[in-house]
Amino acid sequence: MGSTFNKKEREKKKRQKKKAKAERREERREQETSGKLDDMIAYVDEYGNIVDSPPDRSGEEEIKAEDIVVGVPPKEEEDLSEDRQGKISYFNEDRGYGFINDQSGERYFVHVSELKEPVNEGDKVTFGVEKGPKGLVAINVELVQ
Repeated sequence: MGSTFNKKEREKKKRQKKKAKAERREERREQETSGKLDDMIAYVDEYGNIVDSPPDRSGEEEIKAEDIVVGVPPKEEEDLSEDRQGKISYFNEDRGYGFINDQSGERYFVHVSELKEPVNEGDKVTFGVEKGPKGLVAINVELVQ
């Protein structure tokens, strides 16, 4: 007779919570083993649509791993021997360098040591090209008369 009504109510609520928790745990176990994973798998068809069925692999061609190129493809070798024509787009006499735009739109660095005669911005020139430390550079730059 030592227990009060409140104490009995609290113990009853604890038992109910424990029972409800055990029931929820059991439900989760049943759901995990009922094969729900197959219901969650989706596939993407050749048009980018999400579908339930796996793709048809009958029309696919075999691809060899060595045929796959990873990275940037090698750049085609340019013919560096021919003379080009262009226009001085920028030249700084104090620093001794500038840039030439050729007719195709490419831009080349030019150093004062490669000039046959003094140039100014806007002058038309002919020049050769060779590989430099940071790309192609103009060499043997001459003014066009």
